[in-house]
Amino acid sequence: PSGNLSDCPNGSRWIMDVFNECAQDGWDVASIVLGLGSIGCFIAAAFPQFYQACRTGIMDQALSIYFLLGWLGGDLLNLIGSFLADQLPLQVYTAIYYVLADLGMLSLYCYYRVKNGARAFPAPINAAFVFLSVGSLSSLSLLGSASTEDPGTFKGRSLLSAPGDEPGSKPFSRTEIVGFTIGSISSVLYLCSRVPQICINYKRKSTSGVSYFLFALVMLGNSLYGLSVLLKNPEPGQGQGDYILHHLPWLVGSLGVLALDVVISFQFLAYRKGRPGSLEERDALLGEQDES
Repeated sequence: PSGNLSDCPNGSRWIMDVFNECAQDGWDVASIVLGLGSIGCFIAAAFPQFYQACRTGIMDQALSIYFLLGWLGGDLLNLIGSFLADQLPLQVYTAIYYVLADLGMLSLYCYYRVKNGARAFPAPINAAFVFLSVGSLSSLSLLGSASTEDPGTFKGRSLLSAPGDEPGSKPFSRTEIVGFTIGSISSVLYLCSRVPQICINYKRKSTSGVSYFLFALVMLGNSLYGLSVLLKNPEPGQGQGDYILHHLPWLVGSLGVLALDVVISFQFLAYRKGRPGSLEERDALLGEQDES
């Protein structure tokens, strides 16, 4: 719904109409543009891995299930935390797509695990997968029916604003504390999710079956995402430090994961000589030679 420019002096009309967000200067507009760029990167990130999985057929051997489950868990908590802590609208939109893309990735992983005749998942992984899947679908349905705001009123980042006060810190509300805590846990899951993938790449001494464009686009998306949050002007009555504090879990989740994805990028460089023949492909060739 269209926002009310009377609450946003000198604001951009089209940004208010499209995003219901106040953009009063070039910094705010740049934040919107970078946020849109990050969403584009994350939307495109999953497709190279889908293609790589269909081409090689070894997605279940190339990717760690703990990497995928940790990613889904982090995205699910990020979605709930972003909603409760009243984060920027682009943050909420991006979080919704994360969850949907993760469910698609997990479904493809399970398909190739069954197709390749691998052993069944251990009970804890099955339980975690069911819990996260049901939680994801439930959260999406609840978020779709949770809006109770007056559509004609511009709310913006009300949890971050304190009109009439001097710039400084604003106490967290109870809902903010819950959202902040959930966002912090999601950041930890994001960081932990990369460790199993780094380990499985190291054990295989190969990155065959894993698309580098998945991580490259995620790295670019996280960079744009972090910059979009940092460039956004604090609300009236809020200091820069307090604004950063309110967004800290999401900044750590994006920029911290960026550092770990750099490590995975180095693995792609280190193991690039082994890409023409992965461990699985070499084992198959050796088996054929023994039979002959």
